[in-house]
Amino acid sequence: MSTVPAEALPTGALPATGRDAQHTAAPLAPRARLLPALAAVYRAQLSRARVARIPLLFVATFQSIGIMVLMRGVVDGGSEARAVVAGSTVLVVAFVALNLLAQYFGQLRAGGGLDHYATLPVPPAAVVLGAAGAYASFTVPGTVVTAVAGSVLFGLPLGHLWILGAVVPLAGAALAGLGAALGLLAPRQELATLLGQLGMSAALLLGVLPAERLPGPIGWARDLLPSTYGVEALARTFGPHPDWAAVAVDLAVCGAVGLGSLAVATWAYRRAAVR
Repeated sequence: MSTVPAEALPTGALPATGRDAQHTAAPLAPRARLLPALAAVYRAQLSRARVARIPLLFVATFQSIGIMVLMRGVVDGGSEARAVVAGSTVLVVAFVALNLLAQYFGQLRAGGGLDHYATLPVPPAAVVLGAAGAYASFTVPGTVVTAVAGSVLFGLPLGHLWILGAVVPLAGAALAGLGAALGLLAPRQELATLLGQLGMSAALLLGVLPAERLPGPIGWARDLLPSTYGVEALARTFGPHPDWAAVAVDLAVCGAVGLGSLAVATWAYRRAAVR
């Protein structure tokens, strides 16, 4: 039996024997790119939400329509009616994208689900953006039904409801980012649920009530709420002659707040995943 000197082997061709062979690490799979990973997480979350959240979406829509019916006895028309309809419509987004997403990430953290995502070659931004996008998309039917019902109830024009195509994703991104951050930063699952409920209550009180009827300090708090600018943009389109420049500014601010809240949620995910 002939032997080949080790020096004759090419570099890196030395055979691994004994304990060295047992500890040879297999090469890791390449990290998934952001967009394919985002699409995969979005489809998975949307499928899950479609099965588990339909009853809650019905509750959110019924709640918003009920609020408008109650306010119909107090508000006759004009700017106050536009504010009530716009606020009730965006409230559906707040119920799902903020409240339910805060609860979801709170449960995910408490149940060890973040450990599962951490083992996958998926960028943290894909997990947060995929879940947020799925929950925001899930609100579309409820917002359309609420906006149409409110417009009919208060006698508002229906011609500009196409603006929901911009209001829902932008307000949904802002509220979903906030909900995800609350769920990931809360030290306990129960606290995440509480914070989600408080956030939705803030969207209810500060979004549905007309701004001119709010006291000064509460009006300042309204300006800090991410959904406020989506409400303002939608309310402006119910007027006889909408100020489209102001609508564009409101949507731009809503989009900027959405990017900021999603960035905070991504940071919170990284922070929670390594603990």
